[in-house]
Amino acid sequence: MKKLNVGIIGLGVGERHLEAYAQHARCGSITVCDFDSKKVKRIQKKYPAVKVARDANKILTDPNIQAVSIASYDNYHYAQVCQAIKNNKHVFVEKPICLHPRDAKTIKKLLNARPHLKIFSNLILRKSPRFQLLKTMIRAGKLGTIYHMEGDYNYGRLHKITEGWRGKIDFYSVVYGGGIHVIDLMLWLTGDQVVEVSACGNNISSRGTRFRYNDMVTGLLTFKSTMTAKVSANYSCVQPHFHGFTVYGTKGTFINGPRCVLLYTSRNPLVKPKKIVEPYPGVHKGALIREFVDAIVRGTDPEVTQKEIFQVMDVCFAIEKAVKRNGVRVAQHPVR
Repeated sequence: MKKLNVGIIGLGVGERHLEAYAQHARCGSITVCDFDSKKVKRIQKKYPAVKVARDANKILTDPNIQAVSIASYDNYHYAQVCQAIKNNKHVFVEKPICLHPRDAKTIKKLLNARPHLKIFSNLILRKSPRFQLLKTMIRAGKLGTIYHMEGDYNYGRLHKITEGWRGKIDFYSVVYGGGIHVIDLMLWLTGDQVVEVSACGNNISSRGTRFRYNDMVTGLLTFKSTMTAKVSANYSCVQPHFHGFTVYGTKGTFINGPRCVLLYTSRNPLVKPKKIVEPYPGVHKGALIREFVDAIVRGTDPEVTQKEIFQVMDVCFAIEKAVKRNGVRVAQHPVR
């Protein structure tokens, strides 16, 4: 039984990838690289069998490596994904897959020329037991017809954008880096398609720091079914990291809370909501790695399809574009 040799670029969240690869019976050698020599030494001590490459290029061009995990900074994703595909490697890439629409078109063109290659993006909330239960409920009609959703990616780690790498690169988007998770949930849960976007943002909380981009963005989405949604990427909130998510249906309302879900099935204030305590997030950050490896060695359909990756990126691109547009100004004096 031939085993899959893999490479991992970046040992931040990439370490979670490594844990998942190391547990898969069909994985062979694992090669890693990172800017930080301390991280590399720690990984070598923890995983003595792991090989170390001097840089990302070594992994991307090694003919003995069949699959690569790209967990580098966002501004490196595009070039590394392209190089991996050109060198006939399957790709598991942290979101976002790239930072510009033109780059997404190039990646798609490269993949179309190599249809045998698998590409995954780490849209990990799909694996959360709580959101998987929500999908089951929606499919079974428990909430009726869905007419509105609200997803809030509350990062709660302002220091990571004002002091970390996100504030040093040429462009960083809180939508691409965080909001993409709740956008993907909306598309995955409903199978619906976004047809119109409006958005706004600000950088009030990070103003005066080296972070030069919006730390708060809110988008309003209209879907093909006429369902609406509000999404936000709130990196500056004064609260712990949390994915706020509410689904409004004609038969019920699902509200994701830190401790449990509140499921309302009545408008009567005397009828208490049902509490659902399915695990949240309840998922390892490398949980999709198993499906990635299985899709390669078994030739099965991926958990996150190529089409879905580009669909969610299209929505993210549209939100960023809408933020840059000038909105309709409200008159200074009210109508009398």
